[in-house]
Amino acid sequence: MGDFSRAELRLMQDLSQRVSARWPELVNGDATVGELAWVWGMAQDTFGSYWRRRLWFDEDRPVAWGWARLPYRIPRDDGTFRETRSAELVWQTDPDRPELIDEVLDWYDEVAGDVDRTMTVQVADARARQRVEAHGFVFDVEDGGDEGHWLQTNERDLVDVPEPVLPEGFRFVTAEDVSAAGVVKAHRDAWPNSRFTEAGLERIRETWPYRGDLHVLVEAPDGTLAASAIIWLDEVTRSAEFEPVGTHVDFRRRGLGSALQLHGMHRAKAAGAERMVVACLGAPAHPSARGLYYGVGFREFTRDVPYVKTVG
Repeated sequence: MGDFSRAELRLMQDLSQRVSARWPELVNGDATVGELAWVWGMAQDTFGSYWRRRLWFDEDRPVAWGWARLPYRIPRDDGTFRETRSAELVWQTDPDRPELIDEVLDWYDEVAGDVDRTMTVQVADARARQRVEAHGFVFDVEDGGDEGHWLQTNERDLVDVPEPVLPEGFRFVTAEDVSAAGVVKAHRDAWPNSRFTEAGLERIRETWPYRGDLHVLVEAPDGTLAASAIIWLDEVTRSAEFEPVGTHVDFRRRGLGSALQLHGMHRAKAAGAERMVVACLGAPAHPSARGLYYGVGFREFTRDVPYVKTVG
């Protein structure tokens, strides 16, 4: 298994970046440059021992990779456990090399062993869906339905971005303006079940393409960091991604999330981005996040199609 190095992560991001430049609709939902950096940095202490990965190369250039998470059982702070009995695959292949999907799936079968397997394919990726189905996967009716937890990717251009408006006394700051402990607390106040730590933040800060000036927050009049978001800028594709975006549970429904996104989009545009993307739950049963992003001009660009393979 070995340690999952930052160098390997960068190679995975390189392939995703190249796919995004030519076929943005074929970049898998969890395989974007920003999502890879965020999950690798944030979750390594918690899930690293459950991760397996492999890369495929054409000479020295990555043309496919697979990142599997095996079943886990992890204690929560309240004494309960977070657990799953199935494996999950994040993957990406060069669309010019569709046959490599078969090799990724063969490898996934090998590392997953005798447990059920899940994965997603982008809705526009007809060739991948055919190969996944030929490999024994079927559409996950439960997770892919109207009450499921599939994700959609939203986009908007950065031509006309309204000016953000904050409630009186609130102000925008960046992660460069506050302590590491404050940045971590801001995230965990928005995501109470998160296990994000200062060690994870340090990894993220050292991971391409993180920039402290694009890690934006809202500070309340009493000093509480009430909302936060990281913007991942890809200068090659001139696109930027929000991941994650969250508001303190005690400060919701005050317009802070919308204002922070607009502020972040202005910063991304000033840094050279022309397009902004963000993912959220897409099923009709989960309208709140989608409504937040639609409210600042995002619209659906693509969506995940979840698959499952039951073993035994």
